Parts: sequence; structure tokens; C-alpha cells
Amino acid sequence: MDSYYDSTGRADRISGGVRMIPISTPAGDFRVWTKRVGNNPTVKVLLLHGGPAATHEYLESCDSFLPAAGIEYYYYDQLGSHYSDQPDDPSLWEIDRFVDEVEQVRVALGLDRENFFLYGQSWGGVLAIEYALAHQEHLRGLVVSNMMASVPRYNEYAEQVLMPPMDQDALAEIKRLEREGRTNDPSYEALLIEHHYVHHVCRLPLDEWPEPVVRSFSHINHDIYAPMQGPSELGASGKLLEWDRSANLSAITVPTLVMGAAHDTMDPAYLEWMATQLPDGRYHHCPEGSHLAIVDDQETYFEGLLGFLADVDARG
Repeated sequence: MDSYYDSTGRADRISGGVRMIPISTPAGDFRVWTKRVGNNPTVKVLLLHGGPAATHEYLESCDSFLPAAGIEYYYYDQLGSHYSDQPDDPSLWEIDRFVDEVEQVRVALGLDRENFFLYGQSWGGVLAIEYALAHQEHLRGLVVSNMMASVPRYNEYAEQVLMPPMDQDALAEIKRLEREGRTNDPSYEALLIEHHYVHHVCRLPLDEWPEPVVRSFSHINHDIYAPMQGPSELGASGKLLEWDRSANLSAITVPTLVMGAAHDTMDPAYLEWMATQLPDGRYHHCPEGSHLAIVDDQETYFEGLLGFLADVDARG
């Protein structure tokens, strides 16, 4: 275990594992923030956060589980997110451009087919699927957490399953504020928290949400989040509206873990189906969890994640 914490010879030793990685884009050169934790020559996990344009911060519970398992992992704020550069250029907020960014980060960090596991949660799952379809020759394994491979199916699930049990007066008010473009109204967020978020995003009383989750949500770049996802987690309405890779899952041949939860905003039955479409897929279910099962069904969540990483590593 001593070697796990030994940063001798590491370029990031002076900064405690932090590196600002240069990224080339059609709109110029920028920098994105990464932080390495630990050393493991065969298991290195790059974490893709959700949003779009949330931050790595809500994933910090990894610190309570991955080091003990000897996993090397990398926090990473995508371009536009809080710890990275935040250019004011809407042309940058496209899936293909983000995929190219991830590939540049991989190269800079020295990750390859012998050790590279890509983990994506929520929007990060969209990005992980797209990266695998474009560059799976560099992957040893893939984790898609709390993200369906179809935004139309995600919206269908919200309309048919999540919305009917809600307080219908509250739902009507939420939709009215959306129609009127008043999603910055404090009452809008308050309604979503009370009637949706504490039931399906993080199933804890709001005053018990972990500080990293609160901090990450406060750092969301809404100039990116709203155009791509839409104003809330109660369905998508932005650029991602028609995104659907259901028919392409069979092309992802690397070992893949799909993670879902009973109370998620994402349909757990669809997520389980996704795993059957992947040639080397498996599904892990969190019966007490929501969209942030990494927080509210944590022991079950990490049991599944660490088990998958260990199983793939054991294949050699």
C-alpha cells in the first residue's frame, strides 16, 4: 500500500496530483483541471462528472472507497466547469467537441488500453458512451452510471412514471414557469427541490445533502447546462433532446458496467436492458438509491463499482 501513495517521479507531485491540461479546440486553446489520487499500473479511472457543466466535487465520496481498494483515479472538470477554463463561446458545447477533449486528457495523462477505465455519471455517461463509440481501442473498461442511452426514452420515463405521482399543482406551476422562461425565479428551484430532487436526485433531506454535493451544484455553469440539458433534471429540453445511442450499444465491446437505482430519474429497467445490449455488459442495481446513488445508496454503489474494476483487472 505504501507504493499507492508514493508520488516519486510524478510530474504532479509538487501540486498534490493536480494538473491543468492544455486543450486545443476550434475556438482556441484552453486548460482543464485534473487531480490524480493514488498509483495503480493496471487500474486508472478517469471520472466524468454530470451536468453538463457541473463539477467533479459531488464525486468526492470516491475518496472514502477507492484508495482502500488501491484504485488510481482522476478527478476532472470538463471545459466550462468551475475549476477549468470557462470560455464564453456557445460553439464549444457540442458532444463531439467534448469527446475530443476527453481524448486529449487521456493522452496527457498517459492512460491506455492496459489500464484506462472511463467512468461517466449522468451527462458524463453520455460522454462516456460517445467516447467508447469513437475511441474504445484505448479503453480497458467502461462504467455508465445513472444515464440511459436515449434522451427521448428518459423524457418518456419522466412524463409517464415520475410526473404522475407528483403534486399536480406543483407540477403545473413548474411547467408554467418553464413556458414563461422564468426558470431563474427562486420559486422554480424551490418547487423542484421539494417535489422532485429530494425524491429522485438525492434522497436525503436537503439539509443533509453532503457538502461536496451542495458545493458542486452551486458551481454549475448554467450558461452551458441550460442550452444542453434544459433548466432542470425533470426531463431534457436542450441540445441533447434527440440524443439516442440505443441502437449502437452492441458496437461497444469492452467490459462495461451499467449502474442504476430504483428511485433514479433514469428508468432502471431500461438501464438493465442496456447491459444486455453490450457484448460484455453487466448491470448493478442500487435498491435504495436515486440519481445520486453514489451518495444515498453508497455502500451498494461502491460494492458494484469496485467489484467490476476488480473483476476486469483479474482477467489480466
